[in-house]
Amino acid sequence: MIFILLAVLCTAFIGFGFYKAKSLTSIHIVSSVTINGTPDEVFDMVKYLRHFPKWSPFLVQDPTQQYEVKGTDGTVGAQYHWNGNKGKDLGYQEIVSIQDKKYIGMRCRIQKPFVAQPTFDYYFSTTSSGTVVKQDFKLSSGWVDAFFLWLFGAKSSMEKTNQQGLDLLKKAVESK
Repeated sequence: MIFILLAVLCTAFIGFGFYKAKSLTSIHIVSSVTINGTPDEVFDMVKYLRHFPKWSPFLVQDPTQQYEVKGTDGTVGAQYHWNGNKGKDLGYQEIVSIQDKKYIGMRCRIQKPFVAQPTFDYYFSTTSSGTVVKQDFKLSSGWVDAFFLWLFGAKSSMEKTNQQGLDLLKKAVESK
């Protein structure tokens, strides 16, 4: 009787997990921040990958992370490579599109701890309060990956990390 009950509970848990995972096969997170800085200062802080360590939430989470910029920094094709968490985090982000002072598109290739290819699109606008940076994050995944994203509450963690990055960007520009 106990084995039947455990089997039913396990099946229900997995079924519920895959039901919830359906909404995580495509994750879309939009975050923004208003920065007291000129459009040039803000745009260049994002465009030049050598500045990313100043506002990387991942470097805050793992200060021993190693990183390297490859290619011509600040241009399409430039890449920011990272290796962190004692070899457990590995990947790179690449600038794929630039529209001067308006938009920067980046694609990530995460190799560890899981394989993923999220995109980060940054939109810049000017208001009377300062320069607004809107980050548009997208990640597509299969059902099994989405199940584990649900199981570990990854979307909430991603939202917090993305906002932390924008808050660090604000701090990096405003403390210049």
